[in-house]
Order: sequence, then C-alpha cells, then structure tokens
Amino acid sequence: MTICLPFLFFRLISMITNAQVKTITALKEKKFRERSGLFVVEGRKMTQELIKSDYEIEQIFACKEWIEDNKILVASLNKIANLVVEVADRELSRISSLSTADRVICIVKQRKTNEVEWQTNEKKLVLALDDINNPGNLGTIIRMALWFGVKDIVCSKDTVDCYNPKTLQSTMGAIFHVNISYTDLTEFLFKNQKRNIYGTVLLNGKNIYKQQLQNDGIIVIGSESHGISDKVKRFVNNPITIPCFAPSNEVESLNASVACGIILSEFRRTIF
Repeated sequence: MTICLPFLFFRLISMITNAQVKTITALKEKKFRERSGLFVVEGRKMTQELIKSDYEIEQIFACKEWIEDNKILVASLNKIANLVVEVADRELSRISSLSTADRVICIVKQRKTNEVEWQTNEKKLVLALDDINNPGNLGTIIRMALWFGVKDIVCSKDTVDCYNPKTLQSTMGAIFHVNISYTDLTEFLFKNQKRNIYGTVLLNGKNIYKQQLQNDGIIVIGSESHGISDKVKRFVNNPITIPCFAPSNEVESLNASVACGIILSEFRRTIF
C-alpha cells in the first residue's frame, strides 16, 4: 500500500493539457491577447480581487492547497461550470510567468471598456496617459488612480497594454476596479477641450503647490522619456509643474508613476 499511495495521489490531480499550456504561454504576448480577447491572472492576491470584480473567468488552474483554502468558492464556481482545475505544483510552475508560482493561475476574458463621458453636472477627475511605455509604471499608475478615487483612465494607443503580465502584477488587483480605455488621445482631448485639462510639464508650468486645483477635469501624464507630446500638449489649458528642490543638473525628471502620485495627492488635498 505504501508504494501505491504516491501513484494514487497523482492520479487524483488533473494534468494540464499541452493545448492549455500553449494558450497560457501565448497570452504572455500582446498579439495573442488581442486576437483571443483573453489574458492571464496569477497569484492569490490578484485572484482574490479578480473574483470580486465583474470580469468573466474562463478557467482556473490551482494547486491542492489553494483549492482547500477556498472550498466554498470552488464549489460555487464548479456548480456553474467546471472552472477550477486542480494541478500539481510542478505543472503550475510550468505555466507561471512568476519566478515562484503563487498557487493559482486564471484565464480571463478582457472586459469591454466604456467610453469616458461626464453625466450632467458630474464632477470627476480622469487620467489621460500619453504613450506610457513601461509596464511597471502603468501598473503603479492604475494602483494610484484607484487609491485616489479616479475610476477612469484613458490611454493613448501607444501606451503599453494594461493586460501585460508585468503591468497586471504591478496593479496589485486595482485593474479590476478601474475603467481603462485605449483611444486616439488627441480626439478625446479635442472632444473635451472646454474642460480643465491639466498637464505636467518641466518648463512654463504653474507650481502645483501654489494652485487652486479643481477636482473636475483631465490630468495628462506624459511618457517617461519624452513627457507630453506636442500634439497632446496643445490641448493642455492648465500646465502644471512639480518643482524640483535639488540643485540643478543633479537629478533626472521624476518617474511617471511617482509624478502621478504627487499630482493626485495634491488634487485630493484641496478637498479638505
């Protein structure tokens, strides 16, 4: 009996198919995510936030420990459809993009995003991202947005894909609670040019700490390397600057996500 136990144990665990491995691996690339309309979510924290959202889950691959810790959830998911597949730790590591697989991996349908509009008399802040190309920066910006109560993010078409694995991990689950859309940013700003459009610039901007900021309008964040592009900058009617207190030529410009956090903090401070 002792010799047979390991054999019986592994027979109880579903083997992930080669087709499923191929799908998950392919979804690490943008072109396959766009073609399929799917993306991959990894880890306990991300999955916890995913389940609380309105995203539709196609499949969950999880180790025995995660399934036992989430028995009620697994039972409810498998009652609707057999969404949860138990796999061995070694199989999970095989399909994970993390250095250490974190118990659960989900295949998820991309959500249709809503066009950003203001309802009558509605006041809200919207983030507009102009060619942000660093996945980690985008993920942190999304996380910052949720923290400061900004629910709409409009990205230029050249901004990195929000479903990029590195972006997803950087959001820490915030992506599931924010509306993110990709569009021609100049068209979006032209349509809303009568609103307050704030833009962070290095030169000729007003000191953000000395302004009476309005919690209604659009905040444009430029790319890490070039800032706000000229075609977008012409729509900025409220240029602002985060002043540098270091001696000149001793520091580079701020990271885009850091600048975004400072700006959102200042906007929200004016509420109190």
